Amino acid sequence: MNQTSLIYTRRHFLGGAAAGIAGAALFTPGVFAQQLLQTPKQTEGPFYPNKLPLDTDNDLIVINDALTPAVGTIALVSGRILGPRGEPIRNAMVEIWQCDNNGAYLHTGTGNANKRDGNFQGFGRFLTGSTGEYLFRTIKPVPYPGRAPHIHYMIKLKGREKFTTQCYIKGHPQNEGDGVLRGIRDQKARASLIVDFAPLKESRIGEVAARFDIVLGFTPES
Repeated sequence: MNQTSLIYTRRHFLGGAAAGIAGAALFTPGVFAQQLLQTPKQTEGPFYPNKLPLDTDNDLIVINDALTPAVGTIALVSGRILGPRGEPIRNAMVEIWQCDNNGAYLHTGTGNANKRDGNFQGFGRFLTGSTGEYLFRTIKPVPYPGRAPHIHYMIKLKGREKFTTQCYIKGHPQNEGDGVLRGIRDQKARASLIVDFAPLKESRIGEVAARFDIVLGFTPES
């Protein structure tokens, strides 16, 4: 497979691909009659970018108009930001950040800095609309010493304290030994952070997709 086959155009990703995944799970009023399990908070960690990249969109695979994509398994990560009864939260700024395929973060204090993939954006943002949906194109997270693979999340809402958590790969053998994940004592709460990164059947380049809904502890109006 040649390298050019791995390259997505920004129009393709932000148009057709985004609409297809986000449209698959739009909010349906009345579906949630009971209180949902609130997503547990997790530490922000030491590697939130201390210098944001010039490109902060939701496509972390390609920086600006570069032709060379990041190294790694491409992952389409989507979900919704919800209130405690399933109410979609709009105008939530969803931020993600993670290490690259070599275990290096977009941070001056990262380990493996000399091996950092300069083609990986490492950080992205998405502002939710009326359905609370978000979508990112990134890489499937990889482990680094001391941590299971994970993606960091921060949710920012006007007038609210920022909410941080992390998302993990279902079935990964390092989950059981990860101190941050194991710090959540409630098994159901812990399980809510672990999602399946499933192969996309129609993909010719081995992409995977994951869905991670985040339930906050307040309604949009409160």
